[in-house]
Amino acid sequence: MNEDNNLQYWLEMLRSPDINDRIVAVKTLQHLGDEETINALIIALKDEHLTVKKIAISALWEIANPVAIPALIECLSSSDTDIRAEAASALSELITQDELLLLLDKLQSNDVNLQLNILVLLRKIHDIQCLPYVLPFLESKNPELREAAVTTLRYINQLEKCPQALNLIFDREASVRRAAALTLEHLQDAEVMTILCQALTNDSDWQVRRNAAKSLAIHENHQAISALETALNDEHWQVRKSAAQALQKIPNIQVMPRLIQALTDEYADVRKEAVIALGNLAHPDAINPLQQALDDPDREVSIQAQRAIQKTQANKNFLP
Repeated sequence: MNEDNNLQYWLEMLRSPDINDRIVAVKTLQHLGDEETINALIIALKDEHLTVKKIAISALWEIANPVAIPALIECLSSSDTDIRAEAASALSELITQDELLLLLDKLQSNDVNLQLNILVLLRKIHDIQCLPYVLPFLESKNPELREAAVTTLRYINQLEKCPQALNLIFDREASVRRAAALTLEHLQDAEVMTILCQALTNDSDWQVRRNAAKSLAIHENHQAISALETALNDEHWQVRKSAAQALQKIPNIQVMPRLIQALTDEYADVRKEAVIALGNLAHPDAINPLQQALDDPDREVSIQAQRAIQKTQANKNFLP
């Protein structure tokens, strides 16, 4: 049997009413793994049995020919979670700028699963042309779509301002607020600092507060000092840790007393970040507290305390 006849044989097997025949056929096509099998594997994507579909997706992923991309995109509408996940994984490696218009076209469908996956795939392309297509999803009634859209904004090149994204940090769904807090790290709208400070000090969800602190660390703006100082008293240790990390970026003598208090925090991670922040202040009044931190039960804290002391003593403004 020559190669063409061999391929035709397995193609006929894919049409068999017996599921075992179809599984054998698609596995064989996967094993052959060459360009000639692509059309047959695309046909297998329409099989009613999930096993056949999944093997076909994996095979097309391995062959990595972009001709299969439109068919794989259709799999993102599948009612089966595994099929959608497998297709999304394959597409995340196959998608390029060349498929941008195709993705934007599919984004306008009414299928939520397809829309969610397209929003994620657009993060691979980073193109500012995506923006007008993503913005409507910020107002979607579906919180998953709002979260996916505000996250995708982080990946769009040259995006500095996006007023439509700002209010999502006050969204009724915590998952959306968490995503928005991280996205605001990338935006330069005039209100960003005020909104992040509000989220840091007032949001009921500790992950939103932590994410707000992380974004404030990126902005390195002294306008955030008071909010970060307040956050050093937050009930959740990860928020306190992130606040101390942000204060390392914007040293300010105002927060030194609170940073010194943080040296007795019950969590070593918080104590370590407070020590580093005090080292960046390089103020002589921090020497004694830092010397006490040399005896901290956590070795990393004591190591960082030694470095902070050396940094303070090396400061040209330090007078012993």
